[in-house]
Amino acid sequence: MNVAVVRPLVDRLYDPADVSVVYCLLVNRVQFLREQSHQAHHQTVTVTRAILCELIAGKILRRFNEENPGRSGLLLLANVLVSGFEPFQNAPVEFAHSKKHATQWAYQKRGGYERKLTALEIAIVSESKFFLSGVACQKVVEAVYRGRVVYTPTSFIDILPDHYKHKPISLYNPRKAPLLNQYRLIVPRTRNIIEICQFAVLLALYVLAMTHRDHTTFDRYELCFCVYAGGWVLDEFASILEHGWQVHTQNLWSFLDITFIVIFTSYLLVRLHGLSTNQPEAGRQALDILSIAAPILLPRLAFSLMPENMLFISLRAMMADFIILTLLAIWCFAGFLLALKWLGHNPAYPSHPTDNPDPLTISKWMLWIWFGLDGTGIQRAPAFHFLLGPLVMILFAFLGNTLFLTVLVSSLSNTFAKLAADAPAEIAFRRAVLTFEGVKSDALFAYRPPFNVLALVLGLPLKAALSPRRFHKVNVFAVRVLNAPILLGISLFERRYLWKNTRATDPSKRSKVLAFWDLGRFGVHADLAAVFEGQPPQSVIQEIEAVDEFEDGVTSEGFLLPVPRVGEAARASEARRRRWSMVQ
Repeated sequence: MNVAVVRPLVDRLYDPADVSVVYCLLVNRVQFLREQSHQAHHQTVTVTRAILCELIAGKILRRFNEENPGRSGLLLLANVLVSGFEPFQNAPVEFAHSKKHATQWAYQKRGGYERKLTALEIAIVSESKFFLSGVACQKVVEAVYRGRVVYTPTSFIDILPDHYKHKPISLYNPRKAPLLNQYRLIVPRTRNIIEICQFAVLLALYVLAMTHRDHTTFDRYELCFCVYAGGWVLDEFASILEHGWQVHTQNLWSFLDITFIVIFTSYLLVRLHGLSTNQPEAGRQALDILSIAAPILLPRLAFSLMPENMLFISLRAMMADFIILTLLAIWCFAGFLLALKWLGHNPAYPSHPTDNPDPLTISKWMLWIWFGLDGTGIQRAPAFHFLLGPLVMILFAFLGNTLFLTVLVSSLSNTFAKLAADAPAEIAFRRAVLTFEGVKSDALFAYRPPFNVLALVLGLPLKAALSPRRFHKVNVFAVRVLNAPILLGISLFERRYLWKNTRATDPSKRSKVLAFWDLGRFGVHADLAAVFEGQPPQSVIQEIEAVDEFEDGVTSEGFLLPVPRVGEAARASEARRRRWSMVQ
C-alpha cells in the first residue's frame, strides 16, 4: 500500500515551493470526517480517505524536514504549519461570492488576515494525532512553545484587539530584541508558567476566603477573591473566544475551568442578591455554592503541573464517556421512576398505604440500588403493588446495578486501553493543543488578573477614541509598566538559554546531572548504563572506520577492492553514518 498508493501521491503532491499542500490535505480530512458522520453507506470509504489525507500530509511534512535542515529548515516548517490560509483563497470570484454566508464570522478587521486558519489548527480540530506526533511537526511545536519561532496568530474574536502591527513568521533573536519585549508574554512556555502562578494565587485566595467566611459580612478576604476570580474568569472567557469552543475544549483541563466558571457565577449572583436585599440566608447559600468548587480547583492545579501525565489524559476522556453513558442511563431508567410513581398513586388497590413515597424518595432508593449501597427500595416495593412493585424494582436492580455498570466499566476500560496503547501520540496531541492555545492575539492577555478587568474598562473607550497607532503605543506602554519585572527576567533568561541546547534534551548529559541522585547507580546492573555515558576511545573509532571502509570496498559482484589504510580519508557511506549514530 505504501509503495503503490502513498509514495506516488507524496511524490506527486510534494512541491518545495508550495507550503499550502499540507493545509489542503488536512482540510480535505476534515471534510471526509464530516461526510462519514451522515453518509453511512460510504462510511468506510470516507474514513479511509481521511486517514490517507493525514498520512500523506505527515509524509510531505517529513520530506520538508529532511530536505531542509538547520534553522532555515525550521523556518520553512513553521511556514507550513502556522501560516494562515483562507479556505476560499485563490477561488474564482463568482464561487466565493456564492458562499458569502460562510465567511461572515470575521467581525474584526486585521489588515487582510481575516478568516485565515493554520494547518496546525486544522490538525487539532480534526484530531490528526498521527500527523501531530510526527518528528517534523513536534519540531515546530517545540520551537513555538519555547518561543524560538514567533508569529502573530489569527483569532476568532478579540475582546481588546490591537492589530496595528502584524509580526510575520520568523526566528526570534533575543539579543536583537528590546529588553522589555511585550510580545514574549504570549510565548506558550511563558504563558503556561504565568497561568500556573495565576491559578495558584486564585487557589490561595479561595482557601483564605473559605477559611474566614462569614455570611453576614463581606470581608476583605472574600473581596480579594472575588476581584481576582473575576479577572481570571475574564481571561478564561477571552481564551474561549480566541480560537473558538471546539479548540478550547481540546484542552486537558477545560472542563474543570468551565465548571468553576459556572460555580463562581452562581455564587456571585446569589451573594450580590443577598447583600442587596440584606438577607443573611442568601449569603449562607452563596458560600455553600462556592464551597463545592474545592473538588474542582485542587485537581485543576495537578492538571496544570502534569499536563502530559497519562492518568490525567485518560481521566479527561473517561469523564466524557462517563457523563454521556450516565445521561443515557438516566433517560432510559426514568421509565422505572414513572412506573413506580404511578403504581404508588393508583387508588384501585386498597393495599396501598396512605403515605405513598414522593418521586424524590423513589429516586433516592433507585440511586442506592444503582450503586449497590442499600436495598430499602426493594424492601418497600410491596407498598407500590404487592406483585408489580417488587417486579419493577428487581428488574431495575438487574438492569441498572448489574448490566449497566458492567457496560460502563467495560466502556471506560476500553477507552483507557486505547489511550494507553497510543500514549506517545496522545501526549503529542495534548502538547500541540497547549502550544497552539498559548499563542495569544488579544491584547487583554498581556494584563495579569485583576488588571485585565481594569484594562477592559479603560481600554475599550480608548480604542474607540484613539487611532490604531496611538492606541498601540498606549497599550505597549501600559503592558511594559505593569509587567516590567517579568519582561526583564524573560529577556535575561532567553538571551542566555533560548537557543542553547538544554541538558534536558540530551539523555547523556541529563544522566550526568542526575547521577548523584540516581539510586540505581548503586545497584548490581549499574554498569549497563555507565558503559554508554562516556565517549568511545579513539582506537575504537578508528576500528569502526576501518570496518566501514572494508564494507565499501565490496562490489555488487562480490569482489573486493583495495582497502585504504586506517586514518586515510574515505568517502562517507550510509553504513558509516549508521554505525556512528549507534556509537553516539
